[in-house]
Amino acid sequence: MSIVVYLGDEEETRDWIALLAGLLPEFEIRDFDDPGDRAAVEYAVVWAPPAGGIARFPNLRAVVSVGAGVDHVLRDPDLPRHLPILRTTGPDMVQRLREYVALHVLAHHRDLAVTDRNQVRAHWQQIVTPVAGRRRVGIMGMGQIARACARTLVSLGFDTAGWSRSGAAVEGVTPYAGPAGLPGFLARSEILVCLLPLTPGTRDILNAATFALLPRGARLVNAGRGGHLVENDLLEALDSGHLAGATLDVFRTEPLPPDHAFWRHPSIRVTPHVASYIDPATGAAVVAANIRSFQATGTCEAVADAERGY
Repeated sequence: MSIVVYLGDEEETRDWIALLAGLLPEFEIRDFDDPGDRAAVEYAVVWAPPAGGIARFPNLRAVVSVGAGVDHVLRDPDLPRHLPILRTTGPDMVQRLREYVALHVLAHHRDLAVTDRNQVRAHWQQIVTPVAGRRRVGIMGMGQIARACARTLVSLGFDTAGWSRSGAAVEGVTPYAGPAGLPGFLARSEILVCLLPLTPGTRDILNAATFALLPRGARLVNAGRGGHLVENDLLEALDSGHLAGATLDVFRTEPLPPDHAFWRHPSIRVTPHVASYIDPATGAAVVAANIRSFQATGTCEAVADAERGY
């Protein structure tokens, strides 16, 4: 029995193969593009696998997503829909995203982009910002990781609200639920943080209509998925002055093309999909534990709900 690995980068794929071989010696660990006997493959450990690739393995028991999201697997039109998909999550990933969200919310809160531009001009300007308790932050999506981020922002003193389908309750966070709650949530969000999963209902949700409901001068942090953002709508909102800035970690095309307007826009900070980027050693340990659990019981806590998309 064997496991195939595909990460999109040859060196990274080799690293994961070596790590999983040490953690799962009962399996033969092979490159996705050099699987050997395809009938022997029981698990595919992947990030953004090529269309039709998963269907080549007739006896696959599960697909393992190297990340919390599964949209990069579900977008394959040839994916056998009966296959379970195991998400890769854990305390390390949660901590990394908490750090990322706190960092960039604080950066927008303290107007660090202005300070950066002033440094280039050798211009001394002391900027007075309100204390965190007078800054209203809104988080779109209130899943496990987003709830941890919300608690972090509350601990820093921010006036924090959360919007989700159900209006999930988190201590210290003002809840908003469903389509009816979205306008009120947006109207009070001076810094909007998107941590939604990508589903048919959330695709393109960061659009002109959404931005128009935010207060003038609001900021955006998108660490959800690139498919949430209508890119031209963001550029227009920034250029009109309705939005004052954005931090983007996820994009419709990754890597972000060198000629993309986001790279050079003065009000956009680009980060290369690293908000919760897990190091191979930690990630491989989580993957190995999930595979062992699934192998023994036929399920595990990491199984995604493919119908919901997360």
